[in-house]
Amino acid sequence: MQIYMFTSESNANLHAFAGDPTGSKLPESHGPWATAGSLRSDQHPPHRFSRAKIEEAIKFNGYQLWRMKQASEEEKSATSPA
Repeated sequence: MQIYMFTSESNANLHAFAGDPTGSKLPESHGPWATAGSLRSDQHPPHRFSRAKIEEAIKFNGYQLWRMKQASEEEKSATSPA
């Protein structure tokens, strides 16, 4: 299964996997959605996500949402230039 990746334009920490290149089943309430790439059937998803669970969610819901952990203020200041 080809998996398509998207990023919410209304929330930079919210991402999604979908089964079609347009993301037609992604929730409009979190959109608009920008295309972020795709995964061929022989490629692994980012962040060690389970491909089987993503494909299962796509079959049942048409998509799988996921969020990036927000950096704490301490983490932000440690990575920003002085």
